[in-house]
Amino acid sequence: MEINFQEVLFQFLGGLGIFLYGIKQMGDGLQASAGERLREILDRFTTNPLMGVLAGILVTVLIQSSSGTTVITVGLVSAGFMTLRQAIGVIMGANIGTTVTAFIIGIDVGEYALPIIALGSLLIFFFKNKKVNNLGRIAFGFGLLFYGLELMSGGMKPLRELETFHELTVSMASNPVLGVIIGTLFTVIVQSSSATIGILQGLFSEGLLDIHAALPVLFGDNIGTTITAVLASIGASVAARRAAATHVLFNIIGSVIFLIILPYFTRFVIYLQASLNLNPELTIAFAHGTFNVTNTLIQLPFVAVLAVIVTKLIPGEDAFIEYKPKHLDPIFIEQSSSIALSQAKEEVIRMGEYAIKGMEETHKYLKTRHQKHASTAEKLEEAIDNLDQKITDYLVKVGSQQLSGTESERHSTLMDAIRDIERIGDHAENICELVEYQQANKVLISEDAMADLDKMFKLTTETVSKAIRSLDLNDLDLAREVANQEDLIDKMERKLRKQHIFRMNEGQCTGQAGIVFVDIISNLERMGDHAVNISEAVLGIRDI
Repeated sequence: MEINFQEVLFQFLGGLGIFLYGIKQMGDGLQASAGERLREILDRFTTNPLMGVLAGILVTVLIQSSSGTTVITVGLVSAGFMTLRQAIGVIMGANIGTTVTAFIIGIDVGEYALPIIALGSLLIFFFKNKKVNNLGRIAFGFGLLFYGLELMSGGMKPLRELETFHELTVSMASNPVLGVIIGTLFTVIVQSSSATIGILQGLFSEGLLDIHAALPVLFGDNIGTTITAVLASIGASVAARRAAATHVLFNIIGSVIFLIILPYFTRFVIYLQASLNLNPELTIAFAHGTFNVTNTLIQLPFVAVLAVIVTKLIPGEDAFIEYKPKHLDPIFIEQSSSIALSQAKEEVIRMGEYAIKGMEETHKYLKTRHQKHASTAEKLEEAIDNLDQKITDYLVKVGSQQLSGTESERHSTLMDAIRDIERIGDHAENICELVEYQQANKVLISEDAMADLDKMFKLTTETVSKAIRSLDLNDLDLAREVANQEDLIDKMERKLRKQHIFRMNEGQCTGQAGIVFVDIISNLERMGDHAVNISEAVLGIRDI
């Protein structure tokens, strides 16, 4: 029998593309149905490694991608929303959660794939209700997943006649390390363990691979899926690179353990298949699930050890941005309003310090155009927004208690300060966006204009810093300095506008450059206004 390799390749690649798109649609539909609360889930349920595992399973089931969960986790660690130890638990859970896709594939509904796709399309295109649309996306993705598998399976059937393929499978059965390498490389290329496990299920069901060759490939698939997290961590923080390294290390250790016990594991899988009367797809799904659950149970007690190992492997100090409040203990709200207000003040000062750092990073981004400064500024803004919400909620509860006159003034001052600091963060974000616009549109700002921006940035940052210190120390002299410097900022803004108009008239700057320049100094002037608001509150109240 002559094999049409073009037909095999086209059917396989087309089926793989449909399969991957189906997983994405199903994951997007599930995620939208569950609500945009992935970060909240990971934040709330990662207090210890075991809870992290459960959170990792839940989020992976929702988005149908362990790589996706791990990338989210790497991002959260990079942003300071999660510690490395918390992330390790989530990564372990993600590996278990991804086995759900393999079990879905094990349910043989391939012959109903097209009607399911039709049902999903109907719900997407003929209903305006968002919930119904999301259900349609889930059904559409579910159908595409099985249709893609059918195409891949059909495309691979002729390979059973190929002698070279038989020799390869025999080699993998006799040399498990070769199977691990093939599984790893294939998943690195496809960047989806769900897809490669699905392909493995198809090969096994068609009799193209026996269980002795399939299991090492399965281990390799789990190693290969870590490439997505590794790619996501490139250029990220030290903590993010450590989280990605943990994912790699976790799966390599698991694969080594299972290679050592491979003969026993193979007999166990064969026993499962016979005793539960499993079809080939479910056999691989159970093997995949057993591998990941057992690997997690073995390594979960050693989370601290894994953290130490990756810290040694990837040395360096990391600028960790703690976005969670440190001082807002609810026990003080009813016991002592005065102490509760002091606790809130500590968090307001932290929030102010983040705003100052955000301004410094924005200034560096303006001068160097290095993306790492924009990324840090963005993370600081997220931390400011989160603290804004948490401190405000805390102060609202404090305000519901009976407060003395002085306490009411302190409460009002802190509420106002929060709003001013949050707005300072917003203006820094605006400037970052202006720099991005400048880069994207190749807008050139003259050296004189850059020197002017540098001068105004330094003065504004110094003014905001003094305002936060005056609030922290209740320093009236510093507060007066802020008021004086804010006048200088206002005068500088007016002067720089006139100078820039002159430069544009002289042809030294373009109109686009003028717009960017004026918008930046306007944002800096507004930062000065918010700084003086804080200082005026200090001048009005001696003991906050």
